[in-house]
Amino acid sequence: MSERTVQLRDKTYAVAGPALQPGAPAPDVELADNSGPLTAGRFRLLGDTAGKVRLISVVPSINTGICDAQTRRMNEVAAQMGDNVAVLTVSADLPMAQASWCGAAGVDKVKMLSDHLDMAFGQAYGTYIPAFRLNQRAMFIVDAAGVLRYAEYVPVIGQHPDYDAALAALKEVVG
Repeated sequence: MSERTVQLRDKTYAVAGPALQPGAPAPDVELADNSGPLTAGRFRLLGDTAGKVRLISVVPSINTGICDAQTRRMNEVAAQMGDNVAVLTVSADLPMAQASWCGAAGVDKVKMLSDHLDMAFGQAYGTYIPAFRLNQRAMFIVDAAGVLRYAEYVPVIGQHPDYDAALAALKEVVG
């Protein structure tokens, strides 16, 4: 098995965790959310969205241009989807920083989740970049039964995911 990597500018960095494939069960990990005033609440990725299709958008840091644009786009998608779809954004940013960014950006439909405590999401979904303690940009779609139906690992940090492919896969799963 070859080492998985991601590129940032002219350097290549190792990515830890498995490369998940469609058809596999999606891992259920615990993440922090920004539900508490000073301390983060806990959120089970699959358990707290049981019975819904999940669109999981992964960004390295919400305060960068492409991550900002990706999350704003997912907020638009979330506004168009019904209650049977959960649109989630995962980053290693602190929950307070996520809440502040969402408030300033007017992002109110996406559920922001933080992997900052133990990088459990990154390790389970194969997006963890140990050199930076951040996650690789990625998109996942998990059906209501908890099965992964789409996975994209973006090979260059400064590159957008294939939104059209992810949204086509989401529409196929939703029906």
